[in-house]
Amino acid sequence: MKRIIRCRYALALAMLLTLVLPVWAQQRRDPLNPLEIDQLRDAMLDPDQRLKLYVQFSRTRMTKLEQMRSDSKAKDRSQQTHDLLEDFLALYNELDDNIDMYVGRKNDIRKPLKLVIEADTEFQSKLRALKNSANANPEEARQYEFLLADALDTVDSSADDHRKTLEEVEAYVKHKKKQ
Repeated sequence: MKRIIRCRYALALAMLLTLVLPVWAQQRRDPLNPLEIDQLRDAMLDPDQRLKLYVQFSRTRMTKLEQMRSDSKAKDRSQQTHDLLEDFLALYNELDDNIDMYVGRKNDIRKPLKLVIEADTEFQSKLRALKNSANANPEEARQYEFLLADALDTVDSSADDHRKTLEEVEAYVKHKKKQ
């Protein structure tokens, strides 16, 4: 009898999860719009173009964030800041994943890596400026402080990784040319 009851509970739990999980998945926003998704799809086989697109999309989110923060009439600034930081971080992490993928495939990505390294410096500067401005309004900053700290840590560590990766790719390409 206990076995039947356990099976019913397990079945009820499975049915509940089947209903709840799709709703939860729909709540997560995709940081890319349909046009950006199409552009990435079209650049699937071109590492240079694909990495440039990720830099462009990350930069766009950062620009939107700055514009929204400078607009004194912006509503729910803390939530918008949170959402734009979340989008920026998702795109930046995708950029890192793509770099790792192309390095693993031994693609020559020296040119886009230089662009990425320049963007890293820009992103670090802008994120630090946001952190400094957040100190002026700690009440508002509470809603996004974790994401901001995560974004700063991610960009800082990735910037170092990108420089090292560029050196590795240059060494690999140089060695490949000698063969």
